[in-house]
Amino acid sequence: METDLLFYLCGAAFCAGFIDAIVGGGGLIQTPLALVFLPHLPVSTVIGTLKIPAFSGTAIATSQYLKNVKINWKLLGIMALIAFVSAFLGSQLLTVVSNDFIKPVLLFILIALAVYTLFKKDFGQAKEKQIPWHTAVINGCIVSVAVGFYDGFIGPGAGTFFILGFVTLLGMDFLHANTNAKLINLATNAGSISLFLLKGKIIWAIALPMAVCNALGGFVGAKLAIKRGNRFIRYVFILVIFLSIGRFGYEVMFK
Repeated sequence: METDLLFYLCGAAFCAGFIDAIVGGGGLIQTPLALVFLPHLPVSTVIGTLKIPAFSGTAIATSQYLKNVKINWKLLGIMALIAFVSAFLGSQLLTVVSNDFIKPVLLFILIALAVYTLFKKDFGQAKEKQIPWHTAVINGCIVSVAVGFYDGFIGPGAGTFFILGFVTLLGMDFLHANTNAKLINLATNAGSISLFLLKGKIIWAIALPMAVCNALGGFVGAKLAIKRGNRFIRYVFILVIFLSIGRFGYEVMFK
């Protein structure tokens, strides 16, 4: 591993951890850059390796959010278990098929999400809504299955999709949705890591240095998001959506 190459990868990991801690979507930075810098490696090996820094950054960011946000641990436990299994199955599928066919679908979803968020000014900023328990469980399971499988299969932007699901279907504000997304993201990363460990797809010489940098970025990003609150998170959320549209739009049209 060349020193310069590792330096660039660690820089990308720090930026990814920072963005991911605020609003999710750190994989939109980390994943494409790693695929560019490591073209000689199979995609599943690159994705498997990146799950280690993704987990470390999310874990550090989550520890900061939990000091300030209350969590419904019973509901979270149900969603985390489902998300773990879904991500494991998604990663299993990644090892045998290409994920290119789903990118046009994601592009359409992201454009619709951008329009909705821009025009609905109170999206994610109103006070939390009280959702009946059975409705919360059903909606939480839907989000966990869909986004969990996506995170294991493709990954980039999963945190953003979790936030969208929790705001829309569970009535959370951005801060609570972000905290729950971080916790569920730990479960999806753990599910993917379990599969990639079994398949021997993780390159530890790359994963560990990136993990340290991602964790540092996650710590700084979480501190800033907690300090600035829902309005700041909304602005970053919109920025990440447009970055996502740019990335998937480029891949759909030119690759």
